[in-house]
Amino acid sequence: MADKKEKVGFFGSIKNFFSNLGKRFKDIKSEMKKIVWPTKAQVINNTLVVIAVSVIAAIVIFGLDTVFGFIVRLIYQNV
Repeated sequence: MADKKEKVGFFGSIKNFFSNLGKRFKDIKSEMKKIVWPTKAQVINNTLVVIAVSVIAAIVIFGLDTVFGFIVRLIYQNV
């Protein structure tokens, strides 16, 4: 009979939640210690890569927009 879970009422489930709250915070603290945080140099490098890729993407989109706009203007001028 130890395998069966007891039915716990509303207040019992609240009591269980708060009784396990301390354990949950300890587990979170333990998991936070396992995180490998990037170094300042890595953060700067990654930021520069993101900025460079964003600028390149903006230039490509601008170029495509200009070319397609020019083509559309040519089509509408001849219609």
